[in-house]
Amino acid sequence: MIPNKALILGALALTTMMSRCRAEDIVADHVGAYGINLYQYYGPSGQYTHEFDGDEEFYVDLDKKETVWSLPVFRKFRSFDPQGGLREIATAKYNLDILMKRSNYTAAVNEVPEVTVFSKAPVRLGQPNTLICLVDNIFPPVINISWLINGHSVTEGVSETSFLSKSDHAFLKIGYLTFLPSADDIYDCRVEHWGLEKPLLRHWEPKIPAPMSELTETVVCALGLTVGLVGIIVGTIFIIQGLRTGGASQQQGPL
Repeated sequence: MIPNKALILGALALTTMMSRCRAEDIVADHVGAYGINLYQYYGPSGQYTHEFDGDEEFYVDLDKKETVWSLPVFRKFRSFDPQGGLREIATAKYNLDILMKRSNYTAAVNEVPEVTVFSKAPVRLGQPNTLICLVDNIFPPVINISWLINGHSVTEGVSETSFLSKSDHAFLKIGYLTFLPSADDIYDCRVEHWGLEKPLLRHWEPKIPAPMSELTETVVCALGLTVGLVGIIVGTIFIIQGLRTGGASQQQGPL
């Protein structure tokens, strides 16, 4: 039986202040995290997810009130009533209200996210590929990940995971961009978070090995041929010497 990681493992109550607001217009963000599930007062109302071996198995769409499986084939072997997720989120909200009052709405520190961009497979021009934008050390779990090609925002071929929990109570999120590599295009993953003074652009360009010139190819082929001929000649010399040595030994044998 697949273990249920949606059990309430712990509670985290916090208040995060938006640094860009004026003192009299500060907006507070309260987040309660229970294992891999979270509820927050700012932005989306939260998320309810199940993980297995560190990978997301499914999540509950809180607006549509339905279960969304990371791989459609999973639904053939398992089922999950989304109402269970909605009840867990309601419980998280109730507990968070209590913990917020007990903590006297203590302000939490906005962590600086770490962003890495890389391709899913080795890049070949004209061959479909996927860019991966891995955003680590996210706290609080309120973030915007977007993609730019040649400085222009793109939405086609874009997807991302839910917030993935970490043992240190921070979160991880991954953005994807399917694309057709071109030597003329420049790609950027744009990340917005309260821990950043301004949006962070993580640049990526395809690294295509430069093709060899005709002269280089000729030199390489000539060197290879030369090495091969030398090997044949050396080998032939050793064989002849071996035959001569063997013949001399036979002639010097007992009469």
